[in-house]
Amino acid sequence: MPSVLVVDDDPDVRVLLETYLELEGFEVLTAANGSDALQRLRHTRPSVILLDLMMPVMDGIEFRRQQQRQPCLSDIPVVCLSARHDAMQTAMMLGVADCLAKPFELDKLIAMLRRHCADEAPPKIV
Repeated sequence: MPSVLVVDDDPDVRVLLETYLELEGFEVLTAANGSDALQRLRHTRPSVILLDLMMPVMDGIEFRRQQQRQPCLSDIPVVCLSARHDAMQTAMMLGVADCLAKPFELDKLIAMLRRHCADEAPPKIV
């Protein structure tokens, strides 16, 4: 089952996305900021990370920089969600897989997530 780590400081957005993504067949983990997300990544490896750029404690930009510095995390695809006026340019600068501006259409988000989960390498059989 594909899994998504939803990183957003807005609890209503986290609940909405968690509910909708689970209905669409995703396993969902959530984090309230980048620091919380890095903690979660110590114990799990999602198929894709859904990342808000503007958050307190650790924003999405700093999270992405730290993710890229860690070889065991750097290859997890990231899809940004943001209300920033320059979200697309920032996402390109960060080298994320995709970016959607808030407000976004849930169908477009699901299509993006499925595409990046499909790119996931199958587990190696030893």
